[in-house]
Amino acid sequence: MNEKRPLVAVLTGAGISTDSGIPDYRGPQGLWQRDPSAQELVTLQPYLASTEVRRRAWLMRRDAGALAAEPNAGHRALADLERAGVPVRVLTQNVDGLHQAAGLSARKVVELHGTATEVQCVRCREVGPMAAALDRVAAGEDDPACEQCGAVLRPRTVMFGEALDERVLAQADAIAKACQVFLAVGSSLQVRPAALLPRIAVEHGARLIVVNGEPTPYDAEAAEVIREPISQALPKLVRRLVDGDLAAL
Repeated sequence: MNEKRPLVAVLTGAGISTDSGIPDYRGPQGLWQRDPSAQELVTLQPYLASTEVRRRAWLMRRDAGALAAEPNAGHRALADLERAGVPVRVLTQNVDGLHQAAGLSARKVVELHGTATEVQCVRCREVGPMAAALDRVAAGEDDPACEQCGAVLRPRTVMFGEALDERVLAQADAIAKACQVFLAVGSSLQVRPAALLPRIAVEHGARLIVVNGEPTPYDAEAAEVIREPISQALPKLVRRLVDGDLAAL
């Protein structure tokens, strides 16, 4: 008998990637707390206006080593959920590409804030791999320009000072409305518009589960709040979903 399985939507924030060595920018020990000046390196207007800001931004990307990060047990658990046949869509605030690297189908991942694995020219819109641009930085280029037209290269992320892609937001909104289970994993749930997605899901009848180390504004509305480390909690939660243990959620 083919029983229809519930759609599981998963909103992931920085907390799911910290075990992969990628810092949580907004948390109590996050980069913005430790060095508020670093925020201008990912803010659109200073980035476009200043060669020095871009030079510092390229050095930050080079030194962060994000492209060398490997998926952890949390990312792999969500890929296991898909492999088990559970309908799943991941709405991620992260730009690290680790969900896809863990084996989750790219079409199942909605990247709300874009991707840091690619660069794009601000003039001709040519897209290329971030790794190739970082190789140019390693070879001595302070501010690698577009090889097609010579204009400024930027990461394909949503930077501070610009809006999210309306098509991406519409896709995320539709998923939040359609799901039966909504997991909020490793997100502060304070950054809009992504923080509105749990509300949309709950208002359309979804069961909300929050997995996060710190309290969130949605804890009181959640059917379950899990404070365990994500790399431990998510594999267990996925097993429950695969087993159809929704009544216990």
